[in-house]
Amino acid sequence: NLFRKKSVSSSSPSSLKQVLGAFDLTMLGIGAIIGTGIFVLTGVAAADYAGPALVLSFIIAGLACTFAALCYSEFAS
Repeated sequence: NLFRKKSVSSSSPSSLKQVLGAFDLTMLGIGAIIGTGIFVLTGVAAADYAGPALVLSFIIAGLACTFAALCYSEFAS
């Protein structure tokens, strides 16, 4: 089962199915953007540059994530 092969002549160009939906691609984009860096950078920014600009920067980053999610959902459709 590990080394089985599929014949090249049996595959057709229209045999691929769309299996990822808009929600799946949105979650994939969010997962790619939000990593462990968000937890590390929050602590560093709060320790060094605490203030209202920190909240504003997270709002702007959230908007950028929203636009990336919209792009991925457009790709899904």
